[in-house]
Amino acid sequence: MSSMHASSLFDVKDKVVLVTGGSRGIGLMIAHGFVVNGAKVYISSRSAGVCDKVAEELTKLGPGKCISLPADLQSLDEVNRLVAELTKRESKVHVLINNAGATWGAPLETYPDSAFEKVMNLNLKRVFSLTQAMLPLLDAAATTKAPASIINIGSIDGIHVPMLETYAYSASKAALHQMTRVLAGHLGHRNITCNAIAPGPFESKMMAATLRDFGDVIVGNIPLGRIGMPEDIAATSIYLASRAGAYTTGAVIPVDGGTLVKCKA
Repeated sequence: MSSMHASSLFDVKDKVVLVTGGSRGIGLMIAHGFVVNGAKVYISSRSAGVCDKVAEELTKLGPGKCISLPADLQSLDEVNRLVAELTKRESKVHVLINNAGATWGAPLETYPDSAFEKVMNLNLKRVFSLTQAMLPLLDAAATTKAPASIINIGSIDGIHVPMLETYAYSASKAALHQMTRVLAGHLGHRNITCNAIAPGPFESKMMAATLRDFGDVIVGNIPLGRIGMPEDIAATSIYLASRAGAYTTGAVIPVDGGTLVKCKA
């Protein structure tokens, strides 16, 4: 029988990982978690300066390392360039974490068409584009005992009706959850798992204004009584990327402190 020790089950040492939107917020939390557990992590974001600085800081933490590969994933050309750059450096990638995303809130009557298009493009369409382009690298890493892993960062707002008028964001995340299941069904025979994490509130730039204006209300609606911490999202990602999660695919896992299951008064 293979080792049942937690250190083996959750081992991601020397795995090659790509985290999009990895220079801040949830993406940074995930990248940090993999680096401190010995993985080789590539992070991508639009801002080259920020991406480079974060990669340098994470590498200093070790024992893993972090490499900056800036790209604007709104653009299909940039998606393909990112994968070409990664392919120059690596022959295989064990874990793809599709985290880059955007949101937009506006009243129904004035919600801009351009904003709807931008959010759906980045949060859904380019996740598909990047996953397509990454398949050769994922296939090269995948084995029966150690599948390659795709982890899509969805949202509880794709499961319940959010308080704010974030029409495109909510729709994009609900669609991402379903696309995750469809991908899982088609990639399993290639030894690639595909799962989604649906976070609740975490400290991030995207959530900053919402937490500032509605923080007490939000925490009051979380049964565990707090917003998410970096360890919460990093540990769930490491589970899905390690031996511990090797038989889990097609799942959408809420990491929300119980928000979705709160008893209604």
